[in-house]
This record gives sequence, C-alpha cells and structure tokens, in this order.
Amino acid sequence: MPTTATAEVVPETLAAHLARWAGAWPPEEPLHVVANPRAAQPRWDGAQAPAVGVMTETGWAVLGVDPSAAARVAEFAAVKGDVDAVLGALPDLLGRPGTGGRGSFRWTTDPAPFEDAGIWLPREDPRVPAWLRPFNDDVLVVLDGDTYVAGVGVKKHDAFGHEISVGTQEEARGRGLARRLVSQAARRILDEGRVPTYLHAPDNVASAKVAQACGFADRGWSVLGFFPAR
Repeated sequence: MPTTATAEVVPETLAAHLARWAGAWPPEEPLHVVANPRAAQPRWDGAQAPAVGVMTETGWAVLGVDPSAAARVAEFAAVKGDVDAVLGALPDLLGRPGTGGRGSFRWTTDPAPFEDAGIWLPREDPRVPAWLRPFNDDVLVVLDGDTYVAGVGVKKHDAFGHEISVGTQEEARGRGLARRLVSQAARRILDEGRVPTYLHAPDNVASAKVAQACGFADRGWSVLGFFPAR
C-alpha cells in the first residue's frame, strides 16, 4: 500500500496552487479532508464549488470542503476511508443536490512547441462566443475573418495555477487547432510565472489526446469534485 502522497516531486508553483485550490498540500494521510474557506466563496465564474480536491498516482488525496460541512465529510471519510464512497455521499453530506465525481488532472512545465494559432482578445469582444465569456481572463481564439473557429478560455484560480479549457467548431476539427491553442496558452501561463493545468472527464478521449500531445502527461492524478444540480 502506498505510504507517501506522491512518488513525484511537483513544481513549487503547482504545490502553491494546490494548497490554495484544494485547501492543503501535500496530503498528510491517504484521504485528507480539510475545511477550505475558498469552497464557500465564488470561484472563477461566480459559482460555488463546495468540494474540490486532487488525488495523486499513489491514491493519496486532499479534499477541500466548505467549512460548514467539512466536519461531516471528515467523519464519514474516517469511517469509510474510500475516495469514491465519499464522492458518492457528497450530496447528502453537503446537503444539496448534485453529483460527486472525479476526472483527469494534468499539468505541464514543458508544453509542446506547436506553432501559435490564435490571437488574444478581451472576452467582451463581440467575436467571442458565449461559452468563452464567463472566463476571468482574455481568451485565445482562431478567427476566419470575424467568425469564431476555435478558442481557449483560462480559469485564473489563483496567483499560481491557471486552468485551460479548449473548444473547436465541429467543421474545423481535425486541423490540429486545439493542440496549437492549448500549447500557445500554456506557454503564456508559464511566461507569467504560473503553472498551466488541464482537466477532463475520464472518458473524453479526444480531450485526453489533445492534452497528451501538448505536453500535459497523464500522471495518474485525478481531480475530485462536486457538481451541483442545475
């Protein structure tokens, strides 16, 4: 059974990001539940994320929880000792409808050297599509004339970690635009002194391929979270 949080030495910037985003880092025990005041506050898009965590390749995890529910979650975790059991019980433990789950958590300090593909625009620019407008930074887009083709949004979680999200219009897929955009955005984030992260659902094969090609290796890490019912 693993006896350490991770077999890998992580970059200082990533550790600083995780300490704020998840509430603590590294895990002090296999399932380390902490009260994270940030989980009770609006996140990058103005919504609340009452439970957010990260699990490393050894199975050790930090789960940061809204302080109003942290004691209940910690007590349940101490009895069950299983990440998936805790995730499944989050709706009851948090007292709100939704779903607990996990996804792939990736980062890079050496993005692929693909050629730049896009231009940075203010998110309020009329050429920017609706899905990119909630992001709390400029957005990176490919335009055909004044028509949006593909783009990246950056979630500025804190002063240390910025998360990349990418989307391409269906008719423009297969041209490598997503890979070029993600690498371009990752380089800018690193140039600014932050670490770029990339999250995706475990069954999103296309997103996994983009991440891997851009230098976001699959280290076996997972993001843990709660997704409120809409």
